[in-house]
Amino acid sequence: MSQPSPEVYERGRGMDAHNQVMREIRSRKDETYDPHEPTRVWLDEDNTPGGVYRSLTIILNTGGCRWARAGGCTMCGYVAESVEGGSVPHDALMDQIQVCLEHERENADEPADLIKIYTSGSFLDEREVGAETRRAIADTFADRERIVVESLPDFVDREKLADFTDNDLATDVAVGLETATDRVRHDCVNKYFDFADFVAATEEADAAGAGVKAYLLMKPPFLTEREAVEDMVESVRRCAEYCHTVSMNPCNVQSYTMVDDLYFEGGYRPPWLWSVADVLERTADADAIVVSDPVGAGSDRGPHNCGDCDDRVQRSIKDFDLRQDPAVFDQVSCDCEATWETVLDAETSFAMPLTR
Repeated sequence: MSQPSPEVYERGRGMDAHNQVMREIRSRKDETYDPHEPTRVWLDEDNTPGGVYRSLTIILNTGGCRWARAGGCTMCGYVAESVEGGSVPHDALMDQIQVCLEHERENADEPADLIKIYTSGSFLDEREVGAETRRAIADTFADRERIVVESLPDFVDREKLADFTDNDLATDVAVGLETATDRVRHDCVNKYFDFADFVAATEEADAAGAGVKAYLLMKPPFLTEREAVEDMVESVRRCAEYCHTVSMNPCNVQSYTMVDDLYFEGGYRPPWLWSVADVLERTADADAIVVSDPVGAGSDRGPHNCGDCDDRVQRSIKDFDLRQDPAVFDQVSCDCEATWETVLDAETSFAMPLTR
């Protein structure tokens, strides 16, 4: 992979030092990917304002997030799985959609009610997904009940969203806000926009008749466990004023990222699953659906506890996602909870994690 160069659009955004480091890390990647194959596709269940839906999640393989190619977020390695060259033609993207539909036909008795489309960048960025492709995808799924598309705030536009809402398709925009705290988003995540930009995007979505799902990141680098927990509690409550769903994603260690380099040197530990449960329990009364899907739960590179209780706590989190009942967490316990509480009290900022 050639070393990516920032475009004019990205110049002056984020931390220059972070971007320089991230570009060097990502230049180490040498894998190539087929533009006719999606990055991932799977079937699941999701809690939405319309109830619990069967869902088909599609991660399209595009030319990659333009912000990531400039340097990008400290924890995100998805651009390393993107097609080389910066763009994917319309026909290739529609081939990816057909692969996903075939997966659904082979693994589900009937079509999913909810479609979730991600690009690991911005579906509404026409450099990643052109207008022709966006409209074709809207037509393809016009008979479903609900669709979620991913975008940075910059690209949320009522006319683009009208391609979906004009088909009477309940539409949500998933925005990777990461945190409601601008300092943490800028300095720890290296994301350039402000909370005010997120609010403006929710207003643009509302004008199109679409909803917003905010994605938050628990424990980016350079925060202690307690700082990460408190930041998430505050962020969930602030986001609930502007969107109907908040998805809190515990950070996992992805390849070709600054977090990966820190982890390798012993300078980063993913969050405890007890921290995830604590935030969900404390924000259960928020005026929004609050969910979490801990990717890599139980592994060293994903959110984890001691190893003995990880599966039980993970199941309770999934149960909470569907039922929104904090009482599910009363059913799980482990001796390692005392270690987690010690970490909350003793870990200090910009120091090594107390545990692995």
